[in-house]
Amino acid sequence: MSMPVLSVRNIEKSFGGIRAVNGVSFDVHKGEILGLIGPNGSGKSTLFNCILGQLPPDGGDVSVNGRNVSGMRASDLNRLGVGRTFQQLSVFPKMSVLDNIILAGQEHHGSMLSRLFGPGDAGLTAEAEKLIAFFRLSHLRDTLAGSLSYGQQKLVDAAMAFMAGPSLVLLDEPAGGVNLTMLAGLKERLTAYNAEHGTTFVVIEHNMEFVMSLCTRIIVLSEGSIIAEGTPDEIRANQAVIDAYLGG
Repeated sequence: MSMPVLSVRNIEKSFGGIRAVNGVSFDVHKGEILGLIGPNGSGKSTLFNCILGQLPPDGGDVSVNGRNVSGMRASDLNRLGVGRTFQQLSVFPKMSVLDNIILAGQEHHGSMLSRLFGPGDAGLTAEAEKLIAFFRLSHLRDTLAGSLSYGQQKLVDAAMAFMAGPSLVLLDEPAGGVNLTMLAGLKERLTAYNAEHGTTFVVIEHNMEFVMSLCTRIIVLSEGSIIAEGTPDEIRANQAVIDAYLGG
């Protein structure tokens, strides 16, 4: 089997006397869509933040494409091809959809001098236009992001995460607060992007229908530890998952 895109080994994180993440290990391979689920307080967001360098783990290692990135800042990880969407939207409400997406790509193209003295869009308008079209936002290209619906802003947020051409994207509750129509569109776009580009996804999500239909493999956390791993069908039938999360 090829080298994992993401390798997580024995990650631990405690807050006071509470063990939020308890020795979690898993690999994610190229092109996979991995779901990470569990009840509130199971350690999902803490684990994500440890992987992305936003929280220092108490123990363990994280590797991306074979390179140890433990403790690396999120901005440096982004330059290595790791993208992220946040549970809280990161769009700039007083900027247009186009300018939001251009801004997301500027940090990763060229030197400081080229950004200071080059074209204002850093030559990124054409690439931003492609993503706007891909996420079916062309009719909103010049609209201020703050005037969009929450679901439309989620699509903009996703497009921003893909602007640097990442090989790995971590999605933090992409379905949260999105209506069913927009949700179907988001799932269809993520699936299409994965198929067209081979981009690997790790998805934290509470919407079980969404995650079961999107992901090829699912890991279930409970009280900071992995209690189950498998295909969506295997997870649905797993008694430990039913007891801990899904309900009887």
